[in-house]
Amino acid sequence: MSLSVLALAGGVGGAKLAVGLSHALPPERLTIVVNTGDDETFHGLHVSPDLDTVMYALAGLTNTVTGWGVSGDTFQALAMLGRYGNTTWFNLGDKDLATHIKRTQLLNEGYTLSDVTRELCSLLGVRHPVVPMTNDPLRTMVDTDEGELAFQVYFVQRRCEPKANRIRFDGMGGAALSPGFQTALESADVLVFCPSNPFLSVAPILAVQGVRETISQFHGPRIAVSPIVGGEALRGPAAKLLQELGHDVSCVGVARQYLGICDVFVIDEVDEAHAPAIEELGMRVETAPTVMETDWDKTRLAMRILDIAESISPVDRSQG
Repeated sequence: MSLSVLALAGGVGGAKLAVGLSHALPPERLTIVVNTGDDETFHGLHVSPDLDTVMYALAGLTNTVTGWGVSGDTFQALAMLGRYGNTTWFNLGDKDLATHIKRTQLLNEGYTLSDVTRELCSLLGVRHPVVPMTNDPLRTMVDTDEGELAFQVYFVQRRCEPKANRIRFDGMGGAALSPGFQTALESADVLVFCPSNPFLSVAPILAVQGVRETISQFHGPRIAVSPIVGGEALRGPAAKLLQELGHDVSCVGVARQYLGICDVFVIDEVDEAHAPAIEELGMRVETAPTVMETDWDKTRLAMRILDIAESISPVDRSQG
């Protein structure tokens, strides 16, 4: 069976599984929709961190030490900006800056973020469709004990240190699905929630107008992979946010974020004891090695997800 997959992604974990899926599926069978709630303007340039993380990963350009940015990049332009008195807490490498310059240039010429992303991917040799969740502004804001902070201030400048009380999305009332996202939601056989932060990467996608409602009625299997393994986040503040926002710091706490929109929840083998608690939420549980260090790890997990999807009968899908 040839399945068409829509993957929702953000951050390093999302990019890793996107690479695995790209190894397992041809371009016409995979669409990767990426969070843009992290987008920000730095030095007059439109920066799309999650889009770039996924794009660089698929292009084979990722700095494998950091998981983001371009391998072998230098920061001379940023250092010079610092000499001119600009703030430089957001690291932008010299090669990375070229991406943001080109993106801003095209946006200023009237192209949409979808158009620009397609062009950048094409120029970097990325064949699988990478699609922003929306072409409209939708920004993640974190209400903390230091006041409300824009996402990049919270995440990069303050290193997620302030206690988070609530997360909201500026512009969610007016942000519409990008055309590529709309098409994929209507045509895909399987929907995959990559192991991305449920609050900072997946929730912004779900905040786009009509997305959660459409996914709740999606006709095929909806499969989520937990970013929490053994009670810890592999990267980023997912565990910290689970605790601060009043959830279990475990794969169970993550599963609760997908109530009503997920049929199968994939957990790491070390978390097998949590399976009954997740099943009580109404989800089928599957275990797999979910830690992705090598390209083989990424492809193995992608193939496991596809096997799970194919194991669900048409009746199961229609009832899911």
